[in-house]
Order: sequence, then C-alpha cells, then structure tokens
Amino acid sequence: MSSLLFRNRPGVFFFVASVLVASVFASGTVAAQSLPVGVTASGNHADIVIGTPTSPVAEVSLDFQDATGLSPASLGVSAQQVNLLDPTLLARLPDTSLTTPPGALPLLITIEPPAIGGLRFRNTGRLEIHTHAIPYAVGSSFRVLKAPLGGAFRDVTDEIAPGSVRARTTYGGFSQFLIVTDLRTSGAVIDEKLAWLRGKVAALPVAERGALSAFLDQAEAAVDENDFATAIDAIDAFRSRVQARAGTFIPNEWRATHDVDNQAGDLVAGANTLRFSVAYLRDYGQ
Repeated sequence: MSSLLFRNRPGVFFFVASVLVASVFASGTVAAQSLPVGVTASGNHADIVIGTPTSPVAEVSLDFQDATGLSPASLGVSAQQVNLLDPTLLARLPDTSLTTPPGALPLLITIEPPAIGGLRFRNTGRLEIHTHAIPYAVGSSFRVLKAPLGGAFRDVTDEIAPGSVRARTTYGGFSQFLIVTDLRTSGAVIDEKLAWLRGKVAALPVAERGALSAFLDQAEAAVDENDFATAIDAIDAFRSRVQARAGTFIPNEWRATHDVDNQAGDLVAGANTLRFSVAYLRDYGQ
C-alpha cells in the first residue's frame, strides 16, 4: 500500500492512502479500504482523527502514564473500513456469529509503532474511541476488541460511555482495535479473560505467581457464587499487587523495538477488562 503524508495545520499530520487495501472476492467487493488519519501527539497524550477533519468517522485519544519519544510518526497509526463479509477478518473474531462489527462502523484501527520511531512507555496507557456513527444505550453490548497484527481478537473493554459512544480500554501494548457488538454471555467472556490472565501470570517469575493466582481463584469462585463484591475486591487486589511490584519484580516497560515484555502493563489491563465484565454481569445479567 502506498500513502501520502501532508500537514493540515501546525502539528497535525494526515496520512492518506493512495490505493485500496485489498483482497477482492468474486462479487468484486473490496475487502478493506484505507481511511485518512490525522495525528497530533506530544508528552503523554495523542489525538487521532479518522476520516476527514470536517466529517470524522471516529476520534481516538491515547493517554500514557510515562511515555518517551511520542510523536505522530512514532505511533504508526492507520485505519481501514473493513468488509463485514471478509472471511479472514471473521476468522479472527472470538465468535463469528455472536461478535460482529456494527454495519455503521466497520472500522479497524491499527497502532503499530515503527521500531525506529523511538516510542517507549512504562506501565499502562488509556485508549478511547469516540464515534457518533453508533448510538449509545445503557447496558450496551458494544465492545472493544484487540489483536496482534493478523491475530485473534479478544475483548479488552473496560468502559462503554455515552457521547454518542465512547469505548475505552487500558493497554500495556498496541496493535489492532475493533469495535463490535458482542452477544456472548458474560460468563463465557469472564472465563476467557480469567484464562488469559492465568496464562500471563504463568509467564512471571515463580515468586510472583502464587499471590496473583490466588486472587484470580478468589475472583472466579466469587463469580460462580454471584458474590460480585468479593469478586471485584479480588480483582482490585490483583491489580494493586501488580502495580506495587511493577518495575522492581515485574517488568513494566514497552518499547517499539519489542525487545522487552511489559508484563505489568498487560496484567493491569487484563484486570481492568475482567472487572468491567464482572460488573456488567452484576448489573445486567448474562
């Protein structure tokens, strides 16, 4: 794919693809179409406008706890309007029949900082996708999914807020993001998130595993008994322990060179999205 870079106003860069990104089916339908992306960034904050400045499809904000080298170029942002019938995309979703991108927002956002860009950060960041393309409703089933490039998507949502929709997540690293309507049961999603966190805990130094695994056991048992207060307390304790030990006992840095593993950031982000699902089950049921 070729692209053009131009400055719209001081400090604002728009990346505009000059070709369609694509596999073409027998029907002649284009699988994905690149969208213009405008990025501003400095310090610990970045703003991304997807679409034209006067009629954006979505606006994305990123807030870091402790970033170095943050700039529009170092973020490596692109966006595509995807084909909802693309079998390659569908195969990456958690459930092809129950997790579907909304027809009004078939948007795939990729944040893949180039290795030579110098971006690095510690602990976690916060991402918000704001769009008027889909309506907000209390108890909404819209979710933010995240995947490595070309890999399987998983639910990373930690808040869905009004205005029209503001979908938020915490990250310990980047790649691809997609908003979907998720009709899976909350119980199935919670089981998936617990399993993901257990896998991350298993990769920690042996001395760090026991206490964190115990908190996950407590949360799981409490959810099974519909004791949501106890479950959330256990998740909060898990997160607090990771934050307290980050940088000393648990690695907590992400670098664009991918030569370190931000284990603490991933664990905190995983705890946040698990907490969201447990609270959703408490408030809205399965």
